[in-house]
Amino acid sequence: MKKNIAIIMGGYSSEVAISLKSGNVVYKHLDREKYEPYRIHILQEGWFLVDSEETRYPVNKHDFSVMYNDVKITFDCVFNAIHGAPGENGVILAYLDLLHIPHTSAPFYQMALTFNKRDTLSILKKYDIPSATSVYLNNGDTIHIENIIEKVGLPCFVKPNNAGSSFGISKVHTKEGLIPAIEKAYKEDSEILIESFLEGTEVSVGVLEFENETIVLPITEIVSENDFFDYEAKYEGKSQEITPARISSEEERKVSAISKKVYEVLNMSGFSRSEYILVNGIPHFLEMNTVPGLTEESILPQQAQQAGITLTRLFDNAISQAINKNS
Repeated sequence: MKKNIAIIMGGYSSEVAISLKSGNVVYKHLDREKYEPYRIHILQEGWFLVDSEETRYPVNKHDFSVMYNDVKITFDCVFNAIHGAPGENGVILAYLDLLHIPHTSAPFYQMALTFNKRDTLSILKKYDIPSATSVYLNNGDTIHIENIIEKVGLPCFVKPNNAGSSFGISKVHTKEGLIPAIEKAYKEDSEILIESFLEGTEVSVGVLEFENETIVLPITEIVSENDFFDYEAKYEGKSQEITPARISSEEERKVSAISKKVYEVLNMSGFSRSEYILVNGIPHFLEMNTVPGLTEESILPQQAQQAGITLTRLFDNAISQAINKNS
């Protein structure tokens, strides 16, 4: 008997449009012989099952069910394709856990932790994972520009602490540019992170549970046409994403080892894609994405393809792992 799969997409952040694209790709590639997939839009204005005619059917939040064509639909598993809140920060996963509905992401605590950049960095520092020098600010804190620049130097990066897809991020080259960058970041989040610039090769590494073991996918080198790997570079073709990365075998070994260590230290499961800068051959951790882009053009699917894993097999594995953990 086919299993009903809810593919949740959308969300409450600036990443809604990107999430809808990812969710629709999952919907397209799920094996119809094994699964009956349903698109579930999680939006600020409500939660809805959306059919092929784009008709909306409201989700009953008491048990995460939907009345569709006069039949009550319940779900055997939820495929999480929400970038940002409430999918990537763990909120909706805690709700699903209360209802005992399996989902394809890590446990809600791990999702919440890794969505918080500063908390993730704080933990990884205890395990001697290299990262940039950083300063943390909360909205309302007094801003001491000279002290910040003295610590992180110029250029530096200003980032929202809880946001993705490079929304709200600025690369700051001058003292005068720091306040506007901080104001921009605060539009996305009340907590921000200011980091030193790391000169080196940027790489992106997919790590996931696949067929009951943790695997590191082929590494992608990021070459941005812009000043950094911003929204345009990620989603509008302003970058080269080269898989496998043009790095030495020793650098590849180091990046793979540290990526697997980070995944395991953070007690992750499901998908992850982490970014590193190689500085003099040493990988420096930037951040982890636990609901990475899942379109055909996205980095993690590119890496899976390089490893000989089709999207159908990749998504099937995520669902099988989730259901087996809860059986």
